[in-house]
Amino acid sequence: MSFDHRSPAAMALAAVLTTTTITSPAWAHEKPATAADRVLRVYSNNLENLVTNNADGSCTRISGPAHLTSMLVDDEGRTGTSGVRAPDLLIVQQVRGTGQASAYADQLSAKVGYPAGTYKAIVAWDDPEPWGSTHKCSQQELGDLKKKQTNALIYNTRTLSLASGDVSKYWSAGWLKPGTSYAGGAGCTLYKPPNNDSGNTNAHKWKRTSAIAAKFTIRETGTAVFAATMHLPEQNGQNACAGAGTTGIGNSGIHVGADATALMNASAIRVIGVDANRTNIAATTLSGFGMTGHGTKATMGSRKIDYLFVKGAVLPSPIGHTVSSTKSNHLALYGFITY
Repeated sequence: MSFDHRSPAAMALAAVLTTTTITSPAWAHEKPATAADRVLRVYSNNLENLVTNNADGSCTRISGPAHLTSMLVDDEGRTGTSGVRAPDLLIVQQVRGTGQASAYADQLSAKVGYPAGTYKAIVAWDDPEPWGSTHKCSQQELGDLKKKQTNALIYNTRTLSLASGDVSKYWSAGWLKPGTSYAGGAGCTLYKPPNNDSGNTNAHKWKRTSAIAAKFTIRETGTAVFAATMHLPEQNGQNACAGAGTTGIGNSGIHVGADATALMNASAIRVIGVDANRTNIAATTLSGFGMTGHGTKATMGSRKIDYLFVKGAVLPSPIGHTVSSTKSNHLALYGFITY
């Protein structure tokens, strides 16, 4: 089915957002899940501002629709088939702010044949200040697109509702400031002023690690769903830090803020997506929250540094919950949860 069959408003939106021609799959006009198909479809990915870094030092800009096509899968883990269904939650890291997150959400709405605004974005920082210089892109204009970084949750309003008080205040990640000694968490601090990077170039880098969470309600059943997105500093790879003097849960560098914990405790289904910048975080790390890690393959080159933790009945995945075709430097993780 071609997008030529959409309404004029949807066609105009797609023309503004991308010049890429997209083919709409058979599921484009499906209704919300019924009792026969109660599956919450969740994805997590670091979008890298939709600009990927190449081995030769160049960068490539990726359109939102192209990224979505590369990430969304059917029950057999295949992209681009008629079995792909509209996602319910996208947990994303490294977007430029509300503008990019909202445009991406509208691109998703257009892709699945829904009106603009069907998918909505919750963003930790609306318009974070830029940081860094080239961002390892030989084309400066593409490096500039990666200078603003924050994290977001994108949700399907057809299947999920959100009350105004059910979004947590952001909380900071932890880190070990360069030159500081480390011993089992000693030396760790919160990664925010006055303990952030020194120098004007990196003054606002800490905003890329601000986490945000929300408690949604599944419209069909009233089931509460907690979701959080996190992006931890690169330094977490060498020395686990989650805050002042602590290595975090299971020495992972992960911690959950107080407001977010309250929302989580009130939710039957729980999902946390995190770019931890750290390898060997066990699937049982968040078992104290009733959560299990999903995804066994490397997510960035030869390293697994991205994680998806879920409390809920997750359907098995033929591809290990990791989408190898993802058009990002990070591979997407997913979990399809029955309710």
